[in-house]
Amino acid sequence: MELPEIVEAALGEDVGSGDATTLATVDAAARARATITQKAPGVVFGLDAAEATFAQLDPAAAFERLSPEGVWQEPGTQVLRIDGSARALLSGERVALNLLQRLSGVATMTARYVRAVEGTGVQILDTRKTTPGLRTLEKAAVRAGGGTNHRTGLYDAILIKENHIAAAGGIAAAIERARGSYPDLALEVEVRNPDEIEQALAAGAPRLLLDNMDPGRLRAAVEQVAGRAELEASGGITLETVRAHAVEGLHFISVGALTHSAPALDLSLILEPLP
Repeated sequence: MELPEIVEAALGEDVGSGDATTLATVDAAARARATITQKAPGVVFGLDAAEATFAQLDPAAAFERLSPEGVWQEPGTQVLRIDGSARALLSGERVALNLLQRLSGVATMTARYVRAVEGTGVQILDTRKTTPGLRTLEKAAVRAGGGTNHRTGLYDAILIKENHIAAAGGIAAAIERARGSYPDLALEVEVRNPDEIEQALAAGAPRLLLDNMDPGRLRAAVEQVAGRAELEASGGITLETVRAHAVEGLHFISVGALTHSAPALDLSLILEPLP
């Protein structure tokens, strides 16, 4: 989904047939200024979504960005100022903050992981474990936090996992069929032990996903592969353990928690009437 569709759907869900409280208490001609402020440390991302929310309700709204996206900032940082219809600002507040807090949370979680592996040469990747309908925005938030996007969906890369291998009749058969059907797509194979690593390498896999391996097993896998394929680690790697998993010779660590478990970044919106 594109941003205008996402915002329209979110406003339709929240505002519905009309914001009863605002319609009852605020004059149609009233104008106001809203200021969004960061209340917790982290990386803000999603200002386009916040602005699009208010703009759908008041096309004449004026926006002033008060701090940059994609940069670690501390509590008290003012983020965005909006001048416009008081009714529009009040009716759009929750949707704008929901989107901005969600995307900033993803960017912040990503930045924490990226900081944790700084200096190792390992890149932090996202996964497809995203909020339905928000994948494009959440993957952009990962980039804002310093991470790298894995495949966008099932259509732009091949990742052969254990269930594909079982259904295809083995690693070599799965790779052969994938190469024959989609020769131009990037290909990666999930492996769980030294035997599967050798099978994947023998079949010409250019990239291996090392599944649920502790740091010791990752080091052994790096030694076994000896530069013959790119290596990605995944599975159960937390912010507390990611540094230990970023062993020398590993290229990537993919983390589903960047998107499926990121807490929202705390932001507030304060409204002041304008003459």
